[in-house]
Amino acid sequence: MRLTLLLAAALCAAGCSPRFADPFKVEQARSGPPATVSAELLESTPAPSDPVVVAVYRFRDQTGQYRALENSSTFSNVVTQGATSILMRALEASGFFVPIEREGLSNLLNERQIISTTRQQYTGPEGQGLGPLPPLLYAGVLLEGGIIGYDSNVITGGAGARLLGVGGSGEFRQDQITLYLRAVSVQNGRVLKSVHTTKTIVSQKLDGGVFRFVDTKAILETEAGYSTNEPPVLAVTAAIEEAVRALVVEGSRDGLWSFESPEAPQTRRYIEAYDADVVENRRRDSFDRLVSDRSRDGASFAITGGVSQFETDYAEASAQPIGAATLSYPLMTGLSFGARGEAGLLDIAGSAEPFLGAGGVVKARLLPSAQTSPTFTAGAGALSVWGEDSVFAYGTMFGGLESRLSGAVAFQIEAGLTYPFLEGLDTLVNRGSVNDNVWSVQAGFVFYSGR
Repeated sequence: MRLTLLLAAALCAAGCSPRFADPFKVEQARSGPPATVSAELLESTPAPSDPVVVAVYRFRDQTGQYRALENSSTFSNVVTQGATSILMRALEASGFFVPIEREGLSNLLNERQIISTTRQQYTGPEGQGLGPLPPLLYAGVLLEGGIIGYDSNVITGGAGARLLGVGGSGEFRQDQITLYLRAVSVQNGRVLKSVHTTKTIVSQKLDGGVFRFVDTKAILETEAGYSTNEPPVLAVTAAIEEAVRALVVEGSRDGLWSFESPEAPQTRRYIEAYDADVVENRRRDSFDRLVSDRSRDGASFAITGGVSQFETDYAEASAQPIGAATLSYPLMTGLSFGARGEAGLLDIAGSAEPFLGAGGVVKARLLPSAQTSPTFTAGAGALSVWGEDSVFAYGTMFGGLESRLSGAVAFQIEAGLTYPFLEGLDTLVNRGSVNDNVWSVQAGFVFYSGR
């Protein structure tokens, strides 16, 4: 019966796998790629006082990188080779620039030559000549640049667990693309303005499976997974659109061009939104993580609560509640010293006995400028069970994570060990084989004050 149920579950899992992505469904063509946030901001660009005619000969891939494949080689480029077309579309969508064709200039000139030759051979209805073609539109500004970097595996990571053949795991990878765009004066060749943008490309994978002996001669093995990969062409599109947006605002500030209504509410909101993005981007590090200045952090107060497990000579001690409060002052950025007090219950011989503890601790935030940082806490102190005369000196160590929710509040989770230096916390002095200690997991909040 058990084998039948397990096989039925495996068949159900296999039958549900096409729900992730039906490989036999014919998708309809869509007009245009999925809209990016940058595209929406670009299309809301206020009208210029005079549209700027710009020429783009080639906006090319300068990375020279090829796509990496396991156990094989390929000549497929890691980024799109059609960045010029993407840039032309972004310039047109902004409404601020008038892009003119230069990438296919030879084709354009050939076609004009054919038309001119035809006009010379034929006349109009009344015998008059058709005349020459109007001149080509020329640009006062030339746009140059390209995709100058594609960095793979900037951040990688994952986690997983497996018990008795049942488990799952998750992995992620983050790549980064960088491009530069500059405006050049056609009259004298001077670089008028240069901007650059970066965009991360995220790939994620989740999978799980079962591998178990369901009988002496039968093995159940089933697995399922799902992965998402951000298309690099969409990342290039978003980066180019953001570069055009930056060129509009930065160029208007330098007097290269201007908005039709600089004081209009729409123009002000557009510039303020751009400035807010610039301020936030300056707070990010090379891994696209928010970086905060913690050098101005002053004293902090942390309050946490959780559960503890008393490791004692008595069998099957149950988990009990525990809480702690810590008052700390920074010694340097990322390192603080403070006083910590703990209180909770210990399961001693089947009875929940209250205890109190106090001591000094040193806490280190291993990534002090990151929004989320691993933490390590070590200290020493003394504790006593309520109603008992004995006081036990102890050492303590905790590891955890701390994540800033705002400038003054952080969420903290930690797990660790409180280890009395002498045996007898469970009242079995010199009669037990286990040196008593308390394992605990706690979570809470840390409140920071400024210096």
